[in-house]
Amino acid sequence: MSNGSLTLFDRYDVGCELGKGTYGIVRKAFDTRQKHHVAIKCVCLGEEGIPSTALREISLLRSLKHPNIIRLYDIQVHQPTGELFLFYECMEMDLYEYMKLYQRSLPEDLSKSYLKQMLLGIDYIHSNSMLHRDLKPQNILIDWIGSLKLADFGLGRHFQMPMRMYTHEVVTLWYRSPEILLGAKTYTTSVDLWSIGTIFAEITHNRALFAGECEIDQLFRIFRTLGTPDDTIWPGFSSMPDHKKTFPQWKTQDMSQLLSNFTSDALQLTLQMLVYDPDRRLTAKAALETAYIQSIPSQLVIPPAIKTPKSSTNQSNS
Repeated sequence: MSNGSLTLFDRYDVGCELGKGTYGIVRKAFDTRQKHHVAIKCVCLGEEGIPSTALREISLLRSLKHPNIIRLYDIQVHQPTGELFLFYECMEMDLYEYMKLYQRSLPEDLSKSYLKQMLLGIDYIHSNSMLHRDLKPQNILIDWIGSLKLADFGLGRHFQMPMRMYTHEVVTLWYRSPEILLGAKTYTTSVDLWSIGTIFAEITHNRALFAGECEIDQLFRIFRTLGTPDDTIWPGFSSMPDHKKTFPQWKTQDMSQLLSNFTSDALQLTLQMLVYDPDRRLTAKAALETAYIQSIPSQLVIPPAIKTPKSSTNQSNS
């Protein structure tokens, strides 16, 4: 797609670039039939056909319908160029871009609302026997009226009980749970809750909680903050595939000092999402029932975020 005037499938008037996704540039377009804007992702089809991550996203999003999950409106193949076009609900930008523009911790009411919406979306995903497995600010889309939607399901997958063996090559490093970092062959919906806990800490303090440079650095940053676990804190810790007896022994930091912007309820909820033992980590459903989340009105009234010129906004939809 070029920057010039272009109409796809006699329906979509292609406009400005929104950002760069997994497969290339994502553009905004106007659907002349439905009379609304959409985000278009273009996937080049090689000799192997549609990439597996695109197939996963299409499969999952076709079965997910929720206010806090990005909608996939349409799928079209452009035969002359061998390209697959995915047409999504259009949002203003992703959460990562918004934090860069805002340049400070988000207001409490807004961050609290975003947390609730993340939990509502992931609870719906989990209740449909799915894992997201790649929650990070770049994969969370927002608009100017305070709505938030989970996006990019390229690493998502269905699960069934008992849990089968899954790859540990999932979840962007800073938001990856310790069981995945330690090479767990099976994991549960709790990996998504760990990611949400780290994201919430980041948007409320304007810095990543665990900004590792490699897997072992990421693991050690977690240990230095939350304390090095043992089999009492985390049954089975010493039996993890990548556990080492030589792990340094760090004590738990004072989290009320580290996360000083939090109220006591916010801190308690975050730490329950960052519990080492995946079996004891808070579920999305349980998190939604906590006093902190229950204090948000069911009909969210969100103070508008500070706006910037729309030419500077971005959306990954990747």
